[in-house]
Amino acid sequence: MKDSHGLFGGALYWGLFLAVPLVMADDVSWHSPFNGVDFEGWTQRGGRARYEVREGTIVGTTVPRSRNSFLCTNRPYSDFIFEVEFRVDPNMNSGIQIRSASLPGYHNGIVHGYQVEIDPSDRAWSGGIYDESRRGWINDLKDNEPARRAFRRADWNHYRIEAIGDHIRTFVNGVPAADLRDSVSLSGFIALQVHGTNREEPMEIAWRNLRIQDLGSHHWESLFDGETLAGWEPQPGGRWEVLDGVIRGISEKAERRHGLLMSRDTFDDFTIRLQFKVTQGDSGFYFRATPVDQAVGVHGFQVEIDTTYETGGLYETGGRAWVVQHPSDQKTRWYRKGEWNELTVSAHERRTVVRMNGRKSAELRDDPGRTEGRLALQLHGGQDMFVEFREIQQLMRSKE
Repeated sequence: MKDSHGLFGGALYWGLFLAVPLVMADDVSWHSPFNGVDFEGWTQRGGRARYEVREGTIVGTTVPRSRNSFLCTNRPYSDFIFEVEFRVDPNMNSGIQIRSASLPGYHNGIVHGYQVEIDPSDRAWSGGIYDESRRGWINDLKDNEPARRAFRRADWNHYRIEAIGDHIRTFVNGVPAADLRDSVSLSGFIALQVHGTNREEPMEIAWRNLRIQDLGSHHWESLFDGETLAGWEPQPGGRWEVLDGVIRGISEKAERRHGLLMSRDTFDDFTIRLQFKVTQGDSGFYFRATPVDQAVGVHGFQVEIDTTYETGGLYETGGRAWVVQHPSDQKTRWYRKGEWNELTVSAHERRTVVRMNGRKSAELRDDPGRTEGRLALQLHGGQDMFVEFREIQQLMRSKE
């Protein structure tokens, strides 16, 4: 099963590869998670597909009426660059799991996590990212025609997968495919999938030249100590207090000012997550904000937090007003009214992605707006307000 065109398919591939500026880790050596002989360091999970080694190549073969099968690394990987070549039967579906898991408490151990799709069908979403047994498609390729054309049916293809912090990118034969900001999973195993099928005739996929750079990890650091408002400055309007590990904001309708709890620090690029619960009123999470001597208190971006469909939208106070607003007739699948919700904001350079309970609720790309400022929790003026926040954390690179 060797390719006469060489390691990665010849001059055409290398021209594409070298034309794309990619993350490089010059000080980190490559290693292979596969020894070329057997499956030491790997475990099969899920279905009954057959995995074997042929001349240094991993071959997966379908078995009819089997569930999805996964050949999984025993060790987890967090931040990494992973490269692999594969050739897939044009009639089957497959994928490569990254940052994935199999946990007894999650649907009886079913494999779940990010999957880089291998899709030889006419849809041609190879290189897109599907969240296996969890959220479904989170970065398809319907709007990326160059990536759809980059895949070569019935031939060897090359994938490069970069996962660093909450940023995941994929490349198909050197062409940029998925570009995802998502922090639901920061670590997990890598796995080679053989998709379940009812077809009686066996189909095969082969993987070779697996190599990886281990780039360490990221972790969440708290911006709220759970006991005091250290690091935060209450502004005039409303009242903020800490009770049982929760920041509670209260304001009365007679208060015309927007009550704000503002960070002392300034942030430029960041990924931050927090949990909130709105019992009454209109709140928000400000970022890249600047204090102003007005009733609104700050100018900057605000993720809307209230009890309506607008929750998860983006508003720019002192600027363009709504920059991402949801239609009034849209049922927001991502919001649990009256319950604790998790909000994640990833703002890097001129791209911002907002996720509510893991679902993308807003995104800005190449935005001309603000690129730095302070954070703030809001109590809207002129309303009876009762809102709570907890677990405010920032994603940080771990020290080795």
